[in-house]
Amino acid sequence: MKSLLISLLKYLSLPLTLLYGSAVWLRNKFYDWKIFSSIGFDLPVICVGNITVGGTGKSPHIEYLIELLSPYYSVATLSRGYRRRSRGFKLADSESNARDIGDEPFQFKTKYPQIAVAVAEERMTAIPLLLQQLPHLQVILLDDAFQHRTVKAGLNILLTDYDRLYTRDHIMPFGLLRESPKAAERAQIIIVTKCPPDLSLSDKQKIEQEIQAQGHQHLFFSTIAYQQLYPLTQTPIEPDSEFVVLLVTGIANPQPLKNHLQSQFSKVYSLPYKDHHYFTYDDLDEIHETFANIPERKKIMVTTEKDAGRLMLLKDKMSDQPWPLFAQKIGTSFLFEDETPFRNQITAFTESFYPPVVFTEVLSEAEENEDVL
Repeated sequence: MKSLLISLLKYLSLPLTLLYGSAVWLRNKFYDWKIFSSIGFDLPVICVGNITVGGTGKSPHIEYLIELLSPYYSVATLSRGYRRRSRGFKLADSESNARDIGDEPFQFKTKYPQIAVAVAEERMTAIPLLLQQLPHLQVILLDDAFQHRTVKAGLNILLTDYDRLYTRDHIMPFGLLRESPKAAERAQIIIVTKCPPDLSLSDKQKIEQEIQAQGHQHLFFSTIAYQQLYPLTQTPIEPDSEFVVLLVTGIANPQPLKNHLQSQFSKVYSLPYKDHHYFTYDDLDEIHETFANIPERKKIMVTTEKDAGRLMLLKDKMSDQPWPLFAQKIGTSFLFEDETPFRNQITAFTESFYPPVVFTEVLSEAEENEDVL
């Protein structure tokens, strides 16, 4: 009955879908026809985004780019700072927290303190402010800005979830697409994210035929790379496979993480909250009560790095009682030997602004004479 009602509501939303889709189509055409202007910048601006509402793995891919580029360039990330409590342009510093700048930017700043992290609703005005305050910046990574066409990124990377390919979806509110699937043509790189680690070659080829990347596009496949748990609180516990886990999440889709933990531990209990949820003291009481009611003696709590930034806003409350709380670190890994060509394309783009220095040996006049003799 519930599924029938949901299907009925979706079809009733078709007029709104047509209206919204027409408005987005017209907006994009105004940009294509130069009626609306896009501003470009004289440095590498890389946009990582999607056309689907919900998580497609943007944060791990942004972090991959940070790790690739920050050893060689001065890098900044620029995000909207979704659900932050501040407004306007804000440059993160050592005093910033998830409430000030948003959970994802806080995660970037915590893990990579050597980079600049900024948030702003309007990227077009934020980039000049960022460059004014940090004139040494060399690369800007735009987080979740594919649909924000006021800024003309030099390189657009579009992510699409393996389980929710944009080619199989529809525009909101009938579906979950922010734009028509045709908008994907603006990307130079498309990455199918969250693929099974053992994705077969035949399945890959089916997706390639379905997406039909254009001549200017490269299509890559990536998977989640789960790394070691690390403690967020002081605890002597070193969990092994005999432990049970209470998984506490406030993300769009916790199921892949739950599946991973189930393969690592004896049992996993789940306590999900809505995406980007800011935890309250009442939530902490609920979490601790749920944890206390787990009958097994060997047990820990696990959360995501993104959720950790919001949970640790309440760390003063956590000191009242034991919290064996761990964070699951994740990264991204490319399949089918895609990593080298992906890195090469990113490197080629940045080097188009900063050509590598070629060192040549300069012989002294005495050495030249000696060679002649």
